[in-house]
Amino acid sequence: MILNEQQIDRYSRQIILPHVGGKGQDKILNAKVLIVGTGGLGAPCAFYLAAAGIGKIGLVDSDKVELNNLQRQILHTTADVGIPKAESGKKRITALNPDINVVTHNLRLTSQNALELIKNYDIVVDGTDNFPTRFLINDACVMGGRPLVHAGIFRFDGQIMTIMPKSGPCYRCLFPEPPPPGLVPSCQEGGILGAVAGILGVLQANEVLKFVLGIGDLLIGKLLIFDALSSSFRTVKVPRDNECAVCSDHATITELLDYQQQACQIRRDEK
Repeated sequence: MILNEQQIDRYSRQIILPHVGGKGQDKILNAKVLIVGTGGLGAPCAFYLAAAGIGKIGLVDSDKVELNNLQRQILHTTADVGIPKAESGKKRITALNPDINVVTHNLRLTSQNALELIKNYDIVVDGTDNFPTRFLINDACVMGGRPLVHAGIFRFDGQIMTIMPKSGPCYRCLFPEPPPPGLVPSCQEGGILGAVAGILGVLQANEVLKFVLGIGDLLIGKLLIFDALSSSFRTVKVPRDNECAVCSDHATITELLDYQQQACQIRRDEK
């Protein structure tokens, strides 16, 4: 692809970087990224990827914008309340950068559609806020052979790690099974500092861009933990579990599972 004058001007601060240049910017413009969730993590991640010039961004979200989202979900504005988040996100991204092809998937990720969705993208970003969907995304990416950038946030803390199927540990190597429903409070129940979501979302964008450009060290086998109260980072090594039910050589989970449905059934049974 030959960059036009507007693109050279728009991306000039990236193009002059020694590890980017015109060839690197061309890689960015041809990259395809799927972002699952356009909330606290997905919103800043999508915004920075769009600014960098990622050519195709898929947005997966079945929710509508609510007023309480706006404290951290920077893709959306007050005027967007009541609008599907995927559509609101597309509007904001297109306003920022009309070069981007934004594909909206106004749906909930399930075992029936996950593999079909991810196969059209080079890398997946997990911007979700619940364990059932996190495990589903992880399993789909491992089975579908797609890199995944995971992040999680809660109150004043966050964590991020990149999952490269067959080359490092997956999310299940760290957490083999989803916790029982209600055991771990959600951000809705426990709260979240908006800036923490922004920091982790931008770190996810950084991992995606390193992957696309083929530069730097990805967080493969490393969990980066951020503490906002002390403004500190620490890295924990995560080994690949040779007995992992999904990514090991003798995996026992070979089909996608809908933990969300199981969690709903458990809650109904408990009533």
